Amino acid sequence: YDICFRTLKLTTPTYGDLNHLVSACISGVTACLRFPGQLNSDLRKLAVNLIPFPRLHFFMIGFAPLTSRGSQQYRALTVPELTQQMFDAKNMMCASDPRHGRYLTASAMFRGRMSTKEVDEQMLNVQNKNSSYFVEWIPNNIK
Repeated sequence: YDICFRTLKLTTPTYGDLNHLVSACISGVTACLRFPGQLNSDLRKLAVNLIPFPRLHFFMIGFAPLTSRGSQQYRALTVPELTQQMFDAKNMMCASDPRHGRYLTASAMFRGRMSTKEVDEQMLNVQNKNSSYFVEWIPNNIK
């Protein structure tokens, strides 16, 4: 609700608006299961790679780009823009500010035409610039 109200600037979000947001997010996360691609995997493998210890199993989804239902504006975003939006607290699907904690691991899933090399470089850049937000005892914790 907060994302619809604060980020998408919808004064009175409806269930349709909320459903659009949730369905777009889940569609993005499960795209690797439904479409062919270079780095396809399944959700079980993703969970195994992201969860270092069984009791540390809380996922936060950051989604980009956020669009409201019925918006017709389209602009191709660059990998750095998408990455910045993904890690922004306003784009998190739960009411939590990641700047007040630390990431154990992170997985970024991109859809569309972009270079794998560019994505890898951007993820390394994020990890180096924001190293204080990632635990140091898990090396290479962004995939």
